[in-house]
Amino acid sequence: MEPSIEQRLHHWIEHLAHVLPAQAPIRDFVHHNTLHGFQHLPFADALAAAQALTGAQVYWPAQRFGAEYAAGRIDRDDLSAALDDQGVDGLDDEVVGGLSRRQILLAELLTDVPGGAVPALAVCRRLLGDAAPVDEAWPELARRRWDALHAGIGRQYSLRALLLRLSGEDVLESVRSILQRHLAAHLDLGMAAWSNPAGGRGFFAAWKASAALDLSWELDELPGIRDEIQHLPDEPLPLLVDELRALLPDESLWPGYLERLALELPGWSGMFLWRDQHPAGGAGHPVSMADYLAVRVFLERQLCGELIRRLTGAPLGLEELHAYYHACPAEFLVREAWHLAVLPEDLLATASALCEQTLDGREVRGWEALAPRVAVFLQADESTRWAAGLQKLAGQLALDEARLNELGRDAVNRLLDAARLSPLQRGQIWLAAYEGHYRESLFVALAANVGRQAAPAAPAAPSAQVVMCMDDREEGTRRHLEELAPDIETFGAAGFFGVPMYWQGVDDPAPQALCPVVVTPDRLVSEQVAAGSESLLARHAQRREIRLQWRERLYQGSRRAPLAGPLLTAAAALPGLLALTASSLAPAWASLAGKRWRTQFDGRVPTVVDPGVGDGNMPGFSDDEQVERVAAFLRTIGLSASFAPLVLILGHGSGSRNNPHLSAYDCGACSGRHGGPNARVLAAMANRPAVRAGLAARGIVIPDTCHFLAAEHHTGDDSIEWYDLEQVPAALQSPCDTLLKQLAEACRRHAVERCRRLASAPSRPSPWQARRHVAGRVADLAQARPELGHATNAAAFIGRRTMSRGLFLDRRVFLISYDPGSDRDGDIVERILLAAGPVGAGIALEYYFSTVDNERFGCGSKVTHNLTGLFGVMEGADSDLRTGLPWQMVEIHEPMRLLVVVEQAPAVLSAILARQPALQELVGNAWIQLAAQDPATGSLSRYCPRRGWLPWSGRAVLPQVARSHDWFAGESGPLPPALLLGGVA
Repeated sequence: MEPSIEQRLHHWIEHLAHVLPAQAPIRDFVHHNTLHGFQHLPFADALAAAQALTGAQVYWPAQRFGAEYAAGRIDRDDLSAALDDQGVDGLDDEVVGGLSRRQILLAELLTDVPGGAVPALAVCRRLLGDAAPVDEAWPELARRRWDALHAGIGRQYSLRALLLRLSGEDVLESVRSILQRHLAAHLDLGMAAWSNPAGGRGFFAAWKASAALDLSWELDELPGIRDEIQHLPDEPLPLLVDELRALLPDESLWPGYLERLALELPGWSGMFLWRDQHPAGGAGHPVSMADYLAVRVFLERQLCGELIRRLTGAPLGLEELHAYYHACPAEFLVREAWHLAVLPEDLLATASALCEQTLDGREVRGWEALAPRVAVFLQADESTRWAAGLQKLAGQLALDEARLNELGRDAVNRLLDAARLSPLQRGQIWLAAYEGHYRESLFVALAANVGRQAAPAAPAAPSAQVVMCMDDREEGTRRHLEELAPDIETFGAAGFFGVPMYWQGVDDPAPQALCPVVVTPDRLVSEQVAAGSESLLARHAQRREIRLQWRERLYQGSRRAPLAGPLLTAAAALPGLLALTASSLAPAWASLAGKRWRTQFDGRVPTVVDPGVGDGNMPGFSDDEQVERVAAFLRTIGLSASFAPLVLILGHGSGSRNNPHLSAYDCGACSGRHGGPNARVLAAMANRPAVRAGLAARGIVIPDTCHFLAAEHHTGDDSIEWYDLEQVPAALQSPCDTLLKQLAEACRRHAVERCRRLASAPSRPSPWQARRHVAGRVADLAQARPELGHATNAAAFIGRRTMSRGLFLDRRVFLISYDPGSDRDGDIVERILLAAGPVGAGIALEYYFSTVDNERFGCGSKVTHNLTGLFGVMEGADSDLRTGLPWQMVEIHEPMRLLVVVEQAPAVLSAILARQPALQELVGNAWIQLAAQDPATGSLSRYCPRRGWLPWSGRAVLPQVARSHDWFAGESGPLPPALLLGGVA
């Protein structure tokens, strides 16, 4: 039985989830692979499919790669190795004149890099002969081009895109302006003061009730549409079918057409679909993608129909429009040349005048006279591109005019055939070379670091052990701490520290999940008031509620209340002016003063954490569960013996003002939230006698002289918030004070390193100056770059700290602790790869795509962002909903796939890949790169999906400096690795 239209529509909507952005509301922003729906394909194939579907740029432009080549960040050896990796056939076979295909392809890749003298363009055109397109009569040229365009409707583009090409007028601007008001109101998560009364019946009903009364249709010269809207069916499905049938009689084109319409407004379409598929993430109004598509198709037909009437003088359907331009090839050809902008200035002005007069309703003559002249330039443009390509190639191969004439036409054509690369192939090879150059520098560093230290700390027990998040930003913090205190041992792990949970602080209105987004917690931990402080909590809650109510009155009442609004505005004018002045001139001081005032007004409340206490709806962790969580975490990071007197679990988070993308700077392993509560809960578990007894039964003995601490590192201002210091035993107070000072100084030194990449930071600041500067950035309302986030991410190391301790890695590497010596069968590293692999890949790939095409995959500049409904951002007051990362977060990013280096034997990793489909997808399809460092020998190998494991051999020679500051001082760009002599035990 043939499926019903409802079943087919459901299937089409399910498909849209693979091509539309899957970004959650911005308050829950978590990094993910932008092309998640294509991840089942090999990386290069996925990028080709995405470009064909969206028209997006999927690689850096060749000119940008050429600039990196000129700067020495790519060389000919890298390009040659990339050709080998791509499996290009016959690379070393001679093609013509003693030139191999490898030499020809290298020259072709470098045509965007200035070369030697080039032959005359006329000579190249003459030598091309039959390789260039053959001229044809202009009517046939026009009809051929028109037939190709018309055939693409529903496959490559929509009717709106076709009309834009013909008229220069984009009906999408009107569609978006009409639609976004209704979408923003329906999807609102708490910003709007008013809600559509019909919203409870779904978006289609709400839109129909509102749009039928909207007088703005009169301004759009569509006065009759209000009556038509009033008589639309009450259900969206019949309308969707009727409108699609009116647009496209061929039903087989409907799925592709709906896909094209959705992709014309990917942000709004993606958010609507996400809310449809995640009803719990909404605010009460039902959301159905069928409602959205019905309204979208209706508006498409109405506005496109009106434009066709203005364009041709008659209300034509799609097939009638095809016949119209078949009968008027001259008009089409002129419009096509006008759109492509290939005409000289005088002809372009004439063509523009003709096209614009048509839309004004005037009778136009002159198409027939202009078409033959236009055709010459269309055909010349095609042949000129061929000749220009040969000219650049000859310049790179040092082939002058005499040598080209000597080779002759046949040899030149063979030369071009051997050099032929599509833009996608060029980008793929350039990217592989770019990644290869960086990979080589890391391999040299890892090889040079083998054997430099026998242990990650001094032979005596370390003074402290600090467990940080694997975050690439913490690489610098760990490095500076180790330089400052070589007797401290550091570890890295996913920032939820093996404790997936719902957390509710004393001031939190509701529990929030602190774990990777793919995990659904089943345990709740609530922050508890310390015994005897219950009265303080009641007073704190009351005063805090008063403060928040007045803030709400001021912020919302001043814009919503017709009578009280002006009074509130006048009353708050002077204090507001003073606060704004202070925030503008001294943002760090103003922020600190405001925090102190809020704390003083609300009152402090001492709190404790009991991991076993939940609430009536969800339990906390039992003793056995706590033992299991702590044991699994400690074994994962390789810390199951030789405990230091102090073990610090250091979570991280960020903070900034006027920044809708705030959660993108927080801990991705905690669902884009702060990781401090996870650190606090794990430390509380590990300090409990019952848990330590259970750990001892499992072979993990934590001595009574060891105490677990918890804190949170603010990656924006490099401050540390400590938890439960009053619980530190008296015998450890002095070592604890020392650790606090050491970590604070390490953060200040780290701030110095961060300042070198910030254009507005002071030049060569002292640690205290740098710390004040970054504190001011996160408190500045006008600061578009409070911190750089993961902008420098490029690689991940999974292994012992001996792999990388003593290396300057420029804050580019995720550091994940793992001891291969206790994991011969690979079970632990398998779990790490399954957990950390997708997290790291999601971060790296979102940064990659937001960098290579920020207009389509990113969200543009923060400067023009307008927070919409608390679920997303727009540019100004009229744009698509923007997804991805803002330009200020990626402007210094170097787009490449994540390189994961694992300290384990290649055979063990091969076995893991063979049994894990998720890793086969990531590694086998080359979304990330995998390498291995043998734990016994230190030898390195990289994994190629086509050729398997490839041993690396190279010279392990690296610059040496005393400390990090000696390497980065005075530098503002990316730096290669270096050996650090200070801080290495």
